[in-house]
Amino acid sequence: MIGSSTNPTDTEVAAAAALAGAEVVRARYGRLHSRIDKGAGDFATDADLAAEEAILDVIRAARPGDAVHGGEGGRQGAADAEREWLVDPLCGTLNYATGSQLVAVNVVLRNSPAAVADPFSGEVFLTDGETARVRTGVPGDERPLTPTADTRLVDVNLDPPFPSAPGFRAVDLLAHPGFVENFRPRVVSTTLALAWVAAGRRAAYVTDGGDLSGSVHFAAGIALCRAAGCVVTGIDGGPVGPGGSGGSGLVAAADAGTHELLMSMIGGRGRTG
Repeated sequence: MIGSSTNPTDTEVAAAAALAGAEVVRARYGRLHSRIDKGAGDFATDADLAAEEAILDVIRAARPGDAVHGGEGGRQGAADAEREWLVDPLCGTLNYATGSQLVAVNVVLRNSPAAVADPFSGEVFLTDGETARVRTGVPGDERPLTPTADTRLVDVNLDPPFPSAPGFRAVDLLAHPGFVENFRPRVVSTTLALAWVAAGRRAAYVTDGGDLSGSVHFAAGIALCRAAGCVVTGIDGGPVGPGGSGGSGLVAAADAGTHELLMSMIGGRGRTG
């Protein structure tokens, strides 16, 4: 799965694990899936569970001493493990269950290398924490991620909960005259949106929420954007993650100008971090 290397890097482990999960997601696409209710309208499918197991198999084989926190299985491994992997086996479960291919598979070593795999394009977006790149399905085809706001497309997550309301509501941002003048809205609500910001396919991504830096749903995408050189803050303009403002959602923009413009509409002060 990781190739012929007997000592793969953490980045290679992340990529191999994400691709293993993506293979399961792709193979099970289009089937009638059983659903496991998680409350508040959220659910997992049998594909989520199977993809997580495939991911864990790769990580356990390559890094048996590490802990893993899966989106479905929770934390596993030694309680005193110094390293922890965050795994979201199927980001976009609702999309997937309704026949949409806008989904991603996320694997990240907390505060370190990360990979986001697109099961249907065959792409895997990866970072070693310093550089960011994308591998296509073509052997040997690997390219650096280069953010740009040229598309003017901004993905906005409209899913609940809305912890920052009434001070910030994503729907209000979409109705802002300045937003309509400068951008075109898209609603993906999956890690692909963050990977696309890093790759220059989106100008920005905006979501409400708490501290998302340690979330299995967002950590890999945040790592990609940071390594690619994007501007990443909370919706209040403050830094995300430990030591940040906390409870502030996420704004990931291709460049400082795009970030500043969005922050002027959101009402923050446009601090970068």
